[in-house]
Amino acid sequence: MERFLYKKELNIIEKSNRFRHRVVFNKNLLDLASNDYLGLAKNRKLFKKAYKRVLKNHYYSPKASMLVNGYSNIHKKFEKLLCKVNGFESGVIVGSGFLANISMIEALVRKGDTLFIDEEYHASGILASRLLPSNQVITFLHNNEKDLESKLQNCDTKGRKIIAIEGVYSMSGNLAKKEIFLLANQYNSILIVDEAHSSGVIGENLLGIFDYYNIKIEENHIKMGTLGKAYGSYGAYILASKNIIEFLQNRAKPIIYSTAPSLFDTALGYESLKYILKNRETLKQKIKENLSIIQSYLGISSKSLIIPILVNDNKKVLKIQNILKENGFLVGAIRQPTVKQAIIRLIAKIDINCDNLKKVSNLIKELNADK
Repeated sequence: MERFLYKKELNIIEKSNRFRHRVVFNKNLLDLASNDYLGLAKNRKLFKKAYKRVLKNHYYSPKASMLVNGYSNIHKKFEKLLCKVNGFESGVIVGSGFLANISMIEALVRKGDTLFIDEEYHASGILASRLLPSNQVITFLHNNEKDLESKLQNCDTKGRKIIAIEGVYSMSGNLAKKEIFLLANQYNSILIVDEAHSSGVIGENLLGIFDYYNIKIEENHIKMGTLGKAYGSYGAYILASKNIIEFLQNRAKPIIYSTAPSLFDTALGYESLKYILKNRETLKQKIKENLSIIQSYLGISSKSLIIPILVNDNKKVLKIQNILKENGFLVGAIRQPTVKQAIIRLIAKIDINCDNLKKVSNLIKELNADK
């Protein structure tokens, strides 16, 4: 009977210091672990505006899938605003970033097509790629445009070439290279960009990596973003050409067979997007200040708010996390298999004041230096 309870596997995970827990953390801890980059998850005004918007609707729950009768004016209005500000022709709201990646990769890579995916792409995209025949998936070295180009050149597919990258990579904080955008055009490839961690954080208008590089939106571009990070809500969206969005709503299983996204979460995402656009100069200044502190105190130069500090020891990274909690700070202790080497993942959230950010940076530096 024991073999049905996974005890052996759980013991192995525990011995390697890789065991994960669900924890309700003390509310008094300063949050430097979550992806709530702009602190909007605590913004009561946005919450109240979203609540009032949903109350005006004649129903308050999505009820069904979007292709039955779960699609509402709340979804439609948010999609229109996303398309307008990001420069895309069409869009669709999805239940989560995880579902969005499954939707895009499983549906868009057809027979004869080839997917080129960054080796550090989000787990949802890697999982989706495993739903495809192995001869249709090519992994390229992380953020390495030369390796990607070599593999594009050597691919003799007569079908589509589809490249999948992230705008900002969730563990390293690396920004996707502009050269990859150029390669997509050069090799007539569809480019999927997961902007979960870049939308709301980088770019002149805080719209993400397309905005950051001032890239003109083309028919081969697809942008996916989530509401559960900088937007302080839950859900996701896919922006692309009209044909691609219509194809997804006809072939992507998570869109067809899932209940439509929450009306409240969608309304909150809508209010957050308006807030970000209205206050972008103030938000950009605060982001700049926090990244300057990180540079000064930790010696890490970053364009994103994700700050990885290499520890490379599963036991030590947990110890550092616990000591920081005792001092009132919550940071991420990220271990394998999420990353190759254990890291402290510090999020320089802009709702953290400068003194506290300096204090936690100093503590991490001291603790990581200890043998």
